[in-house]
Amino acid sequence: MATVAFHTLGCKVNHYETEAIWQLFKEAGYERKEFETRADVYVINTCTVTNTGDKKSRQVIRRAIRHNPDAVICVTGCYAQTSPAEVMAIPGVDIVVGTQDREKMLGYIEQYKEERQPINGVGNIMKARVFEELDVPAFTDRTRASLKIQEGCNNFCTFCIIPWARGLLRSRDPEEVIRQAQQLVDAGYKEIVLTGIHTGGYGEDMKDYNFAQLLRELDSRVKGLKRIRISSIEASQITDEVIEVLDSSDKIVRHLHIPLQSGSNSVLKRMRRKYTMEFFADRLTKLKKALPGLAVTSDVIVGFPGETEEEFMETYNFIKEHKFSELHVFPYSKRTGTPAARMDNQVDENVKNERVHKLIALSDQLAKEYASDYEGEVLEIIPEERFTETGEDNLYVGYTDNYMKVVFEGSEDLIGQLVKVKIAEAGYPYNKGQFVRIVDEDVPESMRLSS
Repeated sequence: MATVAFHTLGCKVNHYETEAIWQLFKEAGYERKEFETRADVYVINTCTVTNTGDKKSRQVIRRAIRHNPDAVICVTGCYAQTSPAEVMAIPGVDIVVGTQDREKMLGYIEQYKEERQPINGVGNIMKARVFEELDVPAFTDRTRASLKIQEGCNNFCTFCIIPWARGLLRSRDPEEVIRQAQQLVDAGYKEIVLTGIHTGGYGEDMKDYNFAQLLRELDSRVKGLKRIRISSIEASQITDEVIEVLDSSDKIVRHLHIPLQSGSNSVLKRMRRKYTMEFFADRLTKLKKALPGLAVTSDVIVGFPGETEEEFMETYNFIKEHKFSELHVFPYSKRTGTPAARMDNQVDENVKNERVHKLIALSDQLAKEYASDYEGEVLEIIPEERFTETGEDNLYVGYTDNYMKVVFEGSEDLIGQLVKVKIAEAGYPYNKGQFVRIVDEDVPESMRLSS
């Protein structure tokens, strides 16, 4: 039996697509092996969001070649899409496929075995207009299922290479989204994470259909679904209609990841972001009114070219004032090929690092404050795996709907179930919980043990 091993770099979308590519191999009779072992075929799904992403991708490709010099080496993903010639130039790479035409990979492998000639299967992504259907009926990680609903981005922010790696925005057919969501719930998943390159932009390329409508249909038509999580949404895509849907749904969780990038209008303009701080603040106010207790997490880039101390403090104060519940903070790094990399006034590395540390300290403080509001409360979590960091036995970890990480004493059979847990001690990066009970749908309300 032929064997295949995978290695995924980068974002959630890449992880989703690796699972989809694995389905194709599985149907063709392949057995999946761990990446560090010897396999007949290695598939490396690459990332190019930073120059470091490129470098890491090259390192992993070389590692696969060392594991088995006779294996067929297939490289796919964003770095393969933007720099196919660079990838083809690595001795030992046999097949390069970009961020589309993944279903051709198996055919390329057969062709390569016959002809022994390297194959470059990368096309012009800017011409792609249709969402590539890649089915994922189940995930190797068994508690949270991702569902990719769109591809590409039309924004062209000055720091970002992604439109060149992923092409322009294209949405998945809503019926396909509903069908696959139902398939995932039927396979036992309670939570679905809607994901994409520009998730909230879903429907912008469609006539008479939008993201809010998709959320509504997922909520009403998918039987047995307990939680819908949106992996990320831009402030500009949080329409009043989206807020209305969030307000009326009991499945869409109280957590949104809304990338801020900067809290200064002058920096946002240089970044070519599509909103002002006034607009962002207005969206947050409306959201928190509709969803009391909403957790808002965000991405921030510090040290963008030309960022002054005043501009940085605008960002700092905006985050503090609006009480984000957690931040992902990145020092700006030059991405070759983007307008920002050519801008004057690049910020000194030491200044960047100092600003990163300030924001991370603020993020930790805000996360603790947010969690402390829930001490003593009973919340629902889906345990994902054993928690091994403290070395204690039978501890399990999962996330609440509002994205707090909770560790509690439990048992293996709770993994993937929806359970009620009391927050005994709030903290960060995790809270300590006490198991209350499994949320059992079939027991009538009157007969349930009161929590």
